[in-house]
Amino acid sequence: MSEGPHIFDASALLAMLSGEVGAAALPAGALPVMSAVNLLEVANVLVRRGLAPAQARAILDELAVEVVPFEGEMIERATTIHAAARDRGLSLGDAVCLATGQDQGGTAWTADRAWQGLEVGVPIRVIR
Repeated sequence: MSEGPHIFDASALLAMLSGEVGAAALPAGALPVMSAVNLLEVANVLVRRGLAPAQARAILDELAVEVVPFEGEMIERATTIHAAARDRGLSLGDAVCLATGQDQGGTAWTADRAWQGLEVGVPIRVIR
């Protein structure tokens, strides 16, 4: 059974970039798909870690990531997901990733254990 596109949460891409625990569990050779919002989260973390914004952008520009605009029905989906699961520690960025998974018909990949056991109509793979 195909998992469809591989939708990466910010934590998954950061694990890949930093060689963190769990990075090896990510699908090798697959084109990651990310919401523009989640890619912004990654850029923000890179800047907080000491990179200049232009350096963070250059790193992200070099990656083979399909960036999906965040608009329309995805906004409604993300707010619905967030309202239903925020008591489990789901952030708004997490909800954006899951809404992207719904929109793209893909599997969501994350390093966030708070996603375990979520039933939001998207297959979820927790990498650590």
